[in-house]
Parts: sequence; C-alpha cells; structure tokens
Amino acid sequence: MKRTVLAIDIGSTKVCALIAEIDDDNNATIIGAGISKAQGLRKGSITNIELASKSIKSALNDAKRVAGTELRSAIVSISGAYTKSLNSSGIVNIPNKEITLNEIQRVMHTSLYNANIPNEFEVLHALPYNFKVDDQDFIEDPLGMNASRLEVETHIITTQKSNLNNLRKAVKAAGVEVESVVLSGYASAIAVLNADEKELGAAVVDMGGNTSNIVIHSGHAIRYNDFLGVGSNHITNDLSMALHTPLHTADNVKINYGSLYAPSNDLIELPVIGDETSSHEVSLEVVHNVIYARVEETLMIIAQSIEKSGLKEHMGAGVVLTGGFTKIEGLRELAVAILDNMPVRLAKPTDVGGLFDTLRDPSYSGAVGLIKYLADGYTTYEIDVNRRMRHAGEENGTHSFATPVTEEIPSAYDSITTPASSTPTPAATPPPAKEEKIAETTKMVNIGSNKPVQSDQPNPISKFWNWATQLF
Repeated sequence: MKRTVLAIDIGSTKVCALIAEIDDDNNATIIGAGISKAQGLRKGSITNIELASKSIKSALNDAKRVAGTELRSAIVSISGAYTKSLNSSGIVNIPNKEITLNEIQRVMHTSLYNANIPNEFEVLHALPYNFKVDDQDFIEDPLGMNASRLEVETHIITTQKSNLNNLRKAVKAAGVEVESVVLSGYASAIAVLNADEKELGAAVVDMGGNTSNIVIHSGHAIRYNDFLGVGSNHITNDLSMALHTPLHTADNVKINYGSLYAPSNDLIELPVIGDETSSHEVSLEVVHNVIYARVEETLMIIAQSIEKSGLKEHMGAGVVLTGGFTKIEGLRELAVAILDNMPVRLAKPTDVGGLFDTLRDPSYSGAVGLIKYLADGYTTYEIDVNRRMRHAGEENGTHSFATPVTEEIPSAYDSITTPASSTPTPAATPPPAKEEKIAETTKMVNIGSNKPVQSDQPNPISKFWNWATQLF
C-alpha cells in the first residue's frame, strides 16, 4: 500500500516542498513540487516567523496543486547554524545472550543518557558509528548476534530548542504540523552518496546560497558535521561592490560569466549602482579575479573544517560537493588543488521516480534527501528528533507520519535503569489498531513519556488490586 509524504527543505535562499508516494518496497515517486524564494530567513535560520511561513506556504500550495492531494504533516530540514555535536557511548548487558531490537534501543538510549547535553539544546539525531559486541569492534549490525555485553559509540547532533521551536511555529503557521526534523547536511548526504563512498568514507559539502553544510560519512555513519556561513551569494556581494553595480546585475554576471578558467579580456557593459540610467564597461578579467578570490577562500575554509574533524584519513572516497555553488565552471579542479589532491566529485541528487527535471539540479539535493530519508534512506539505526529509534528493517508504514508516536519508548533518563526483564516494545512493532483510529485527532505524546495511550482508561481489576495491596 502506497503512502504519501511531504518534505519541506528550508534553505538560505529558497524553500522547496516535495510530495512523494512511497510503495511497499520503499521506492519513492515524486508527484508534486513547489519552490519559493526564502523570506524571513538568515543563514538558514528563521528571523521572521510570519515572512518565513509565507514562503513555506507558497511552496506548499504549489506542490499540493501539482500533486492534487492534501497533507497535514511534514518532514522538515533544519540548518546546521545553531547545532552542536558530541560523541557519547553506552553499554548494556544482554540477559538472554541474544541481541534483539530491545537491547539495541536500550544501549542507544543509554549513550544519550551519558551525553552531557545542555538544557537549552534538543537532540536532532543520535547516530551510532561503532557497535561493539563483547570485545569485537566495528560490528556493522549487531541484531541477532550472541553476546553477553553490547556497547555503542554514538555521534549526537543537537540544536538550540528556540531554533527548533521557531521552525515548528513557522511551518505550523503555513498549515502543516512538523512530524520530524532532519539536519540539512544529513539529508544532502543521503541524496548524493553512493554505496562505495559510504563504505570508504567521504565528506559531503552542500554549498548553498548563504551557507555551506559539511558532514563526514565514515563506516556507514555520520561521524562529524559542521556549518559554514559562506555561500554563492557572497560572490554576488563581492561582484556588486567591486564592479559598482546593483546586486541583481551582479548575480546575472555571476551566472553568465562565472568561471574559474583563464579569463578573456572582453569588456561587458554594466549599470552603475545608484544611477541605473548610466553604465560603465568592466573587463571580464576583473570579474574572474573577484570570483576566483571568493571561491578560493570558501574552499580553504572547507579544508580547515575537514582538517579540524580529525577524520581526514577516514575519507577514502574524498570530498563530494553539491548545492547551487557547484555550478561555477572549474570548481572541481580548484577544489582538488586546495584539498591536497583528494578525490573530488561534483554531485547531483541520485535519481528518484518522477523526479522533475528542475529537481535534478545540485541545489535540490537537500529536498530529495528528505524524501529518500522517508524511504528508509537513513542509517541502519538512529534515534530521531522525537527520541524514537528508527531502523532500516522496520516494516513499511511503521514510521509513517500519519500515525502518532505512542509506543512505549523510554526516555534517555529511564533507559539506564530499565530492567532487562521489562524492556520496552521495540519500535519495529506496529501500533495497535485502536491507536490507528485516533491517529487523526491525536498529536504526538511528549518525548520521554512512558505512558501508553490506553492508560487514560484504567482497568478496574488493576485498580482493585492496587487498593488491596495498599490496604494490607
């Protein structure tokens, strides 16, 4: 049975809404798309909720019109602007000597409990990069293995609660609920990385309009992420100042003459800023020098971030560049020179069924990545923003956003004390039919609450038993 999903990629210069159908084999087909200019956003973060919601609503209405369907909930990307990352670890005993989803869930929540996360920050993703079964390191998937002890090392990505709440408010004002949030760099990595690059390790850099997001993928998991406040609009600003011409003219110059190859001495005529009735001639050599200087600086900042990660030796597949910035001619050759001759690939989003021609552009990697995330494109195991464990083998529909998250998943603080004999129901178990009936009116329960939905109607026998035990 097909399910219909909505993804909203909120970038620094544009908002892209995609509607897709996902079948039982997790194949996605895009049936609607809408794109609008980003307003009320600065460096990918919301600075004006009203303007941002108008941009989101505009893109959303276009996508709904094309798809001919109405959706009330969405998965949304979030900028890495106010994120902090840390690594943590957890360990649990295996009472039955066989690792089940319960044990994997317990050990991942334990690593969250052990992490020193500030109160003003909320967990976006907890991504395991090393499972250890007894004394055996780097287990790709521990499920079903025999062991007495399970350990995990986890990369935890957090963001400021205020940033997350502002994002939710803006999307809600546009008429849809936010059911899940994904780091934009993570979504881009899902869209562009192939199997070899995941195996060998690679850095994915999504170079956008005002920002760039970096994630380093190693050992089938994200090990590092960073945010850089540089993008292609900085080239536009530089050209505007250097050539004394309006921004929209500078942007056209960048698009039409933006090249890092040897320049010509041809002259172009440009209007003068402040007096567009008059014009002046500018050499293309000047245009080349301005663009070259800014691109070189941007690539050097990226190189410094990769160096800072300490994971350079784990990047066997090199660097994958995507985003609108990558359309500048000669970028790959300059990147190879600046990044110490590492392999560099310019990437577009991998093909998805029904992918509109417009969406084959590298600037839509983040939006396509959100759809692929919903079609089981995430890592083998993950704890998402709702503190729910996702895993690649879960049945189709158990992570459908039409159904509220009501299963008894322990909070990060409860998991450390959960007795082995009373482990919670694994996330793979579909919710009961009774819960599905109330899905339309029920909103998501508070994360960390272990209270099942049915607890609002206590069993009279259990009430009598509790009364009797207290009496005697």
